[in-house]
Amino acid sequence: MDAFMERLASADPTPGGGGASACCGALAAALASMVGNLTVGKKRYADVEVEIQETIQTLDQLRKRLIALIDEDACAFEPLAKTYRMPHTTPEEIQVRDSARQHALVEATRVPLAIMDTCARVIDASDVMAHKGSRLALSDAGAAAAIARGALCAASLNVRINAAAMTDRDQADQATAHANQLIAASESHADEIYRYVLEEVQ
Repeated sequence: MDAFMERLASADPTPGGGGASACCGALAAALASMVGNLTVGKKRYADVEVEIQETIQTLDQLRKRLIALIDEDACAFEPLAKTYRMPHTTPEEIQVRDSARQHALVEATRVPLAIMDTCARVIDASDVMAHKGSRLALSDAGAAAAIARGALCAASLNVRINAAAMTDRDQADQATAHANQLIAASESHADEIYRYVLEEVQ
């Protein structure tokens, strides 16, 4: 984590916002898993033990996926960054550079969308932990949902900036629409979890 933070703070463009979003999403998944692990084996929660265990397994997969997406985001950005260093003096060079950039933008948009999708699933799992997990860790379930919400919103900015640079407007509009759908559904879901936890802990 220290090494990641040092790289993130440096002038190196990777990791950037996408990697930071994935990292925060992974932290949210780990925190929600903690709530589950504090729940299993307790007599009070015996009736939801199977569901909690299944949710922990889901969260483990989501956490590992988000960790992998940190590197995927950096790998996806590198070809895009290279296009800005390509020669662009002649019309032919400009055409080659623009073609390469458009191709790179597709992948650079796909990864933050994947981060958003995965964070949305972390929010869903956090809901289970908030309503059925250990009451002693209720605030942690709410924190997991809030962190995943922030990560999802942050990743959406990468989707938008890359989609805005695409010349294929149909593809750009599809990416933006997907991001908008995730924001609309998951923001409100995370906010509901947060409000529920806030009311319960006061």
